[in-house]
Formats: sequence, C-alpha cells, structure tokens
Amino acid sequence: MDKRVRDGILSVIEDMKRIDYIKPEDVPNIDLYMDQVTTFMDKHLETTRRYSEDKLLTKTMINNYTKNDLLPSPNKKKYSKDHMYMLIFIYYLKNILSISDIQKVLKPLSENFFGENSALTLEDIYTEVFRLESEQSMVVTRDVVRKYQKSRGSFDGVESGKERKLLQDFALISMLSFDVYMKKQLIEALIDENTPMDAKEREAKEKEGKGKSKTK
Repeated sequence: MDKRVRDGILSVIEDMKRIDYIKPEDVPNIDLYMDQVTTFMDKHLETTRRYSEDKLLTKTMINNYTKNDLLPSPNKKKYSKDHMYMLIFIYYLKNILSISDIQKVLKPLSENFFGENSALTLEDIYTEVFRLESEQSMVVTRDVVRKYQKSRGSFDGVESGKERKLLQDFALISMLSFDVYMKKQLIEALIDENTPMDAKEREAKEKEGKGKSKTK
C-alpha cells in the first residue's frame, strides 16, 4: 500500500472518530427551558456542524416539531428528559427521512413511552439504541475504509493525477451514496410495513399502480 493511500485511510478513520454522540448519561436530569435545550445541543453536537454558521437546533425548529406532532408540547415552557431524547432522535432522523416519516417512526414512542407511566422508559430505549449504535461504529468505519481503498484502485488509466483523484473521489462518493440509498429504501419499507396507510395514501398508491399498468 503506497503512502498516499495509507495516509488517506488514516484520515478517514480520524474523521469517523470525530463524529459526536450524545451519551445517555449526558442528558440532564432536570427540566430545561428552550434556550437551555438549544445550548445543550450546540455543545454536544458541535462536531456534526458542517459549517461554523450552521444551526443545529433552533427555537423555530423545535416549535415546528411540536406543531407537526413530532414532539409532545413542553410543560409550562420546560422540556423534560424525555423531550431531549425525542429531540436527539429527530436530529439524526431528519437528515435522511421526511417529516411525515419521522412522525410515523416516533409517534408510537411518544404515545407509549413518553412520561413516567410506562414500565419501559424513553431513557431505556435511548440507552439500548445507543449501545447498538456504538457497537456498529467500528463496523461502519471498516466498511468506509474498504470503500476508500476500492476507490483508490479505480481509474488507474487516467494519466493526470489531479483528474484521477477527482474521479476516484467521485467513485467513493457514489459508493457511499448508493449504500445510503439502499438503506434508506429499507428504512422506508419498514416504516410502511409498520404504519397503516390512511385513505389519501391508499388512493395515491392505487393511482400509482394503475399508472404503471397502463405503461406496460
């Protein structure tokens, strides 16, 4: 393995290590006001910010999540520990799913586990999901490294070093994007499988099916 590829792999590994997660024990045990919520998120998710001016979680976003039934309303303008877990789930899900899909995923959680009346708490759920994701971190890192190595072995016939790197980077982006695309398709299939279609969705699905039949 040449030095350029080895250095590239080490860079990929370092980038993966810098991705921040909010540990279960980091979530405050006390209720927070809106400003405290956004400050907490800014502090603990700083490394997920792509550009310095990016907003991770704003008051407007949080209010919209409540309006769209993604997040239960605060109690006297204060957000509980359960609110924080829900917001963390929303933060990660919104990068790949639509608002309506996030609503379908989180609605059962807010209905069955939000508050102090359930035997299994949102903290229990978040802790278990965090454990599973932590175990996957190294697996994902190894997979990205393999894709990086594969991309560096492509377009060897291109003489220009600058053009070869550009095409190799495009190959890596394409492989990673296809991976995300396939997993997104699976996620959406799981959501549809676990969510009964309402009348409008059923009608749209039927129209789509008829349209496909006519084109055959």
